Amino acid sequence: MRFDLLHLNLNSFLYLLIMIPIELISQTTEHGGPYLATGIRIGDVSQTEAIIWTRLTLNKKRVDNAPQPIALYTDSETGKKHTRKTRKDKNGMIYFPQGYDIKTIEGAVPGRNGQVRLQFRSEGNRTWQVTPWEAVDPKANFSKKFILSGLESGKTYNLVVEARADQWGIITATMNGKFKTPPDAQTSKKILFAASTCQGYPHQDHPGGYKIYPFLESLDLDFFVHAGDIIYYDNTAKNKAMAYHNWNRMFSLPTNKSFHAQVTSYFEKDDHDTWFNDSYRGIETSFMGEFTFDQGLEVFRQEMPIKDKTYRTFRWGRDLQIWLVEGRDYRSPNTMPDGPDKTIWGKEQLEWFKRTVRESDATFKLLISPTPVIGPDRSTKKDNHSNKGFYYEGEQIRKFISKQSNMYVICGDRHWQYISKDPKYGIVEFSIGSNSNAHSGGWNQDDLRPEHLYLNVIGGVMTVSIDPANGGIISVKHYSVEGVKLNEFKSLAK
Repeated sequence: MRFDLLHLNLNSFLYLLIMIPIELISQTTEHGGPYLATGIRIGDVSQTEAIIWTRLTLNKKRVDNAPQPIALYTDSETGKKHTRKTRKDKNGMIYFPQGYDIKTIEGAVPGRNGQVRLQFRSEGNRTWQVTPWEAVDPKANFSKKFILSGLESGKTYNLVVEARADQWGIITATMNGKFKTPPDAQTSKKILFAASTCQGYPHQDHPGGYKIYPFLESLDLDFFVHAGDIIYYDNTAKNKAMAYHNWNRMFSLPTNKSFHAQVTSYFEKDDHDTWFNDSYRGIETSFMGEFTFDQGLEVFRQEMPIKDKTYRTFRWGRDLQIWLVEGRDYRSPNTMPDGPDKTIWGKEQLEWFKRTVRESDATFKLLISPTPVIGPDRSTKKDNHSNKGFYYEGEQIRKFISKQSNMYVICGDRHWQYISKDPKYGIVEFSIGSNSNAHSGGWNQDDLRPEHLYLNVIGGVMTVSIDPANGGIISVKHYSVEGVKLNEFKSLAK
């Protein structure tokens, strides 16, 4: 018995509130535990450190075959409730079917108190290092982050996460994982990583979540980048508890849970996993109900394996360095007139970016941005550097990049795949595209511009390989959701 309430009209939903029998409630509630139903996330891995995120859960598995909640808004003139019409809707609130709550709706993974610890060792090493038992934080969605230090560069590490109820309890759940540390800056070796973006929960295309993840598991990646819009708060996160629910239901999907236990990952956020579409601090709206912009920033940091600032850079051997940037925390209002004082990155981040790029001697340098820097983008958009709304700062960034050797841009946010070459500066930008076909769109396939080297309005994923052969080769491949190669861009280092 499965209901997709987000696609029901209001009358159908109210009928369902009355008609669902009480005996269907709490079918997955278990005794014992705690468990690890939302898995682990391994992030911000350097040559010597790794951040391991995990969370304790009440049940072994997520709730499936249950109804979803629905957001209702209040008409300011009539006072009547209605389903979503526009992002200007008033007083968003979440309603649950009769007898259901946040612990029993579809995708629910309620947390619980307890303790976790890690065991880890590099492959070939017989001795496990063991962390102390640590309590999870109920104020951070019952999660815990471990910072593993003293790691060796260029190694594969095996990982075991263990859970127990308290210091007197037995181990109630374990989960295995693995990750790779980057080679040091003097080591040249081939590096392969993948990137995805725009992960809509209603647009799953696999019985266990998304097709791209089993495909990516088959590639033996060195690392993975999610370039933002990991989840979409807009429809259902009308309070902080439902924001956590969005993370729980996404990362408890079997494809996602399996993949993220086996790969070094770097995560960025964009508008939808901060608050809502095109959002920035200072918007006055009740569309998101009780959930605020600042709460969105807080929840993201709690849910992600990130140590310090959300803008950071990582070196992967002699031939690759990546820059991950923050596009929401420091942004000016999108509606502000463009000029020297209008910014997406903020002064400190822009100066950091320029300084660290100048200091790098990596063969290839990649800016991975949650939003486009080159485009082209739709004329109606106003929230990224390829738009007129932030043209001044965009020009500063483009001018700077154009003076660097072998520097490229990878962008998230856009729901179509493209490769474009800036006609003014010659910078090449790769748009990843959404991670499922149902989530793709936003551009006309027939609208092929002179700057497009490749255009495909389709879902999928992208890989990048850096090969030191012949002085250095970069290869960027776009794939369909099934893992079929659609296009390849290759270039020698200059």
